[in-house]
Amino acid sequence: MDHIRNFSIIAHIDHGKSTLADRMLEITHTVEPRKMKDRVLDDMELEQERGITIKMRPVRMQFEPKAGDKKGQKFTLNLIDTPGHIDFYYEVSRALKAVEGSILLVDSTQGVQAQTLTTLGMAKAGKLVIIPVLTKIDSPLARIEEVKDEMVKLLECDRNDIISVSGKTGEGVEALLEEVVRRVPPPKSEFAGATAASVAANTPADANFRALVFDFQYSTHRGVIVYVRVLDGRVAKNTTLLFKAADEKFTALEVGIFAPQEQPKDYLEAGEIGYIVTGIKKPGIASVGDTITHVRSTLPALAGYMTPKPVVWASIYPESQDDFAQLATALDRLRLSDSSYSYEEEASGTLGRGFRCGFLGMLHLEIIAERLRREFKLDLVVTSPSISYIVTTKKGVRETFYSPSLFPDFGEIAQIEEPWIDMIIITPNAYVSQLMPLLYDHEAEVGDTTTFGDDRTSIAVHMPLRELMRNFFDKIKSQTSGYASLSYEIAEFRKADVCKLELLVADEPVEAFSRVVSVRRVEEEAEKSVERLANVLPRQQFETKIQGKALGRIISSKTLSALRKDVTGYLSGGDITRKMKLLEKQKKGKKKMKGHGTVNIPQDVFIKMMKGDE
Repeated sequence: MDHIRNFSIIAHIDHGKSTLADRMLEITHTVEPRKMKDRVLDDMELEQERGITIKMRPVRMQFEPKAGDKKGQKFTLNLIDTPGHIDFYYEVSRALKAVEGSILLVDSTQGVQAQTLTTLGMAKAGKLVIIPVLTKIDSPLARIEEVKDEMVKLLECDRNDIISVSGKTGEGVEALLEEVVRRVPPPKSEFAGATAASVAANTPADANFRALVFDFQYSTHRGVIVYVRVLDGRVAKNTTLLFKAADEKFTALEVGIFAPQEQPKDYLEAGEIGYIVTGIKKPGIASVGDTITHVRSTLPALAGYMTPKPVVWASIYPESQDDFAQLATALDRLRLSDSSYSYEEEASGTLGRGFRCGFLGMLHLEIIAERLRREFKLDLVVTSPSISYIVTTKKGVRETFYSPSLFPDFGEIAQIEEPWIDMIIITPNAYVSQLMPLLYDHEAEVGDTTTFGDDRTSIAVHMPLRELMRNFFDKIKSQTSGYASLSYEIAEFRKADVCKLELLVADEPVEAFSRVVSVRRVEEEAEKSVERLANVLPRQQFETKIQGKALGRIISSKTLSALRKDVTGYLSGGDITRKMKLLEKQKKGKKKMKGHGTVNIPQDVFIKMMKGDE
């Protein structure tokens, strides 16, 4: 294990993690030149399209330092590339538990960002060795010395410890790998003696084998494939193993490493990162944070991971109820590659059977919905996202609601509580005054402000989570010309001055359009929602009324005129009374239809309403 180094790359979104990983793969000849492309480890279609990392990706590299006291020695470097967006923090937290060190990447053109501090805190909590790295030094916009000053102050590091690199040109990357070898400690095994005995006896596996599951995926032919960090012992193909938490036995059909694609090996041993093919095809057995041991092992389970808590909720329904079973299967399968979302079945009188799903943020919701559409060829209806509220009724009953449509009637509610967040915003000084009205509009409480570097300010903010979902991220980017960044964590629940806003179509409430809004903005929101729905809803054969209802009354209303068919077009001349009779007959028919007809709301209307399209 002395020649193994396990490390991750962590940073704010768009700071060049994947590009730096590309250069490492080139320098270590892990990927052949003919197979090299931009963002090699981001192999998901959505990742390539959006230019962001969604899933962590492990890869093994072989490296031989050309300088320093390790010169000429061969080292195995296990790298885990991680996402940068705050919605995927759970991916980062799992990656950090599988390594001993982290490269903390800071963009020299942008400086220290809010998420930089968040990921740094996670790495420090895991007692990892931190290597501060300044990237994009080749850019004409690079502020190298200024950003180094920021890093020294905020990251509490020594200026000489900061390594400067360019992921684009490769400058400094080899020196960085040498520093990884020098600074990151080799992995340790609690039962190193048992492993050594197995090696001496040339046995492919031992009873002291123990590994942590930090991720997994599903293969139609091979079942669940678990990604593991081996803590103790050694494991080989055909070994009988045990999931400790699930208490489920299985036989290892294959073991191997990521190079970066799966590459079978004779065995995996302590300190290594690799995969095990389980052959298990039943959902719910493999779980992130579980411990895998030899079936005869008496070693205790590892601590594992905290269960992620969803902060955003939305209901997902198949456009056709014939696809309900396919949606259920898709959610099961997708959870094998993303264990941070949750779901449970529910039914709606308007939309039929579907699932109430919990996500770690708005981007997380968007990515999961898009993966369901693309990877499983599903047409979906996704309701407006909401958060959890604690409602106390006038009878004293206190209950948590994740869906606005399930709220008690307005007259039955005594109090509503909602979650707040602690947020850090980092922005150039020139935009601080412009942010204050925006923060007030989103009901934020501004705390301490700290100026650092030559032109940066950190603002501590306390705000309702509900307001974060009201396009706050886009607004703050717009207000600061894209220079501000933010990170947040869930804080306590507080009493909320909010109410349920319903949209009624032809006097019938449409559950998918229900949402919770601030009482002070309910009239504005009702008018906007009614107007937006009137713009996207196709006209019917009869006059259709659209209404916004809240606080026990109708607040906004608009009527869509009926789609009129020319019933007199075939008449050519004759008495005008013939046309009048036909028009009167049409009028009576529409009146009758209005009393009995139902409004068909196409799937694209739900999508436009969710996205706020006009």
